Amino acid sequence: MNLHTRDLNRQPSRDEAEDALALLRRWAADVTPEEVATLDPLVARLIPGQEVSNYLALARAYPEDFEVDETYKASMPDLQNGPSSLIRGAKQQIQHVGISNFRLPIRFHTRDGGDITLETSVTGTVSLEAEKKGINMSRIMRTFYKHAQETFSFEVIERALDAYKTDLESFDARIQMRFSFPMEMESLRSGLSGYQYYDLALELVETDGVRKKIMYLDYVYSSTCPCSLELSEHARQYRGQLATPHSQRSVARISVLIEDDQDILWFEDLIDRARAAVPTETQVMVKREDEQAFAELNAANPIFVEDAARLFTEQLKIDQRISDFRVIASHQESLHSHDAVSVLTEGQTFASESLDPRLFQSLFHVG
Repeated sequence: MNLHTRDLNRQPSRDEAEDALALLRRWAADVTPEEVATLDPLVARLIPGQEVSNYLALARAYPEDFEVDETYKASMPDLQNGPSSLIRGAKQQIQHVGISNFRLPIRFHTRDGGDITLETSVTGTVSLEAEKKGINMSRIMRTFYKHAQETFSFEVIERALDAYKTDLESFDARIQMRFSFPMEMESLRSGLSGYQYYDLALELVETDGVRKKIMYLDYVYSSTCPCSLELSEHARQYRGQLATPHSQRSVARISVLIEDDQDILWFEDLIDRARAAVPTETQVMVKREDEQAFAELNAANPIFVEDAARLFTEQLKIDQRISDFRVIASHQESLHSHDAVSVLTEGQTFASESLDPRLFQSLFHVG
């Protein structure tokens, strides 16, 4: 008897493949999904109703009663605190890494002895050594929250910075707190009053063991162009022509380094310095007599942007509590389609050869 064996190297036909698939499905109908997966996990994809049987059966309901114990926490991956072998890119020190704009209500002292609670945006960063993969950023928030119930001063910020330097094992660190500070302001002649809001920030920076305390203020004022004022008066005098000088809303960003061995520099003190330098601050409550008074005040204090920088500087140099400083002024022109700007620095803290390309755009005050 002659036996004919199948040519194993022959390409199966489509009919044979369909017969084999039907046989496989008949077999799979009488066995468990585990047996199918044991044969080959990919086989399940060919079985109707078992296309994903080789995947884990994942729970879809949120586990309300699940509790995390220490053993479970120890089992969880932590890539940010992994070995240096996980570092991507150049293995170099990062000067600042952390979180920006986490917000919470913070209580501050005021000059009159009271307290005020303000919504505060906090930025916290630390340095990262070249051989470390990353930091646990939530620790910055957790550490800061430990001090959140205190009435803040630079001393409290220093304690918070000490704490998260320790928690994150970092050598340099920075905390910046930004908020809008209200001060009641009287109108010029009507006797009304309203609240003016000032964008302020406090910053504590530690680099190479040296700490610096910095305060920032954005001061908004009206600037009347001296040239435009003179030309308007010339038109009135020589031609009897009514003309008005151009003026515009302007912003000065004042940054000051605060000396440790001096008395407290209150927020209100820095605002008073700015107002003494340029008294044409924008108004809150205005009646007709106030509007007329403001026009007269502007005519009495016309300033170019260069004048503004020097006037602010004159006031800052008077105050012994202030050492280094920077004044950035932006006059957002009503005559031109561009702004007039100036930058004046004193000392090394704020000296810089380059500027952020969008620095002056950030001085735009929208009210």
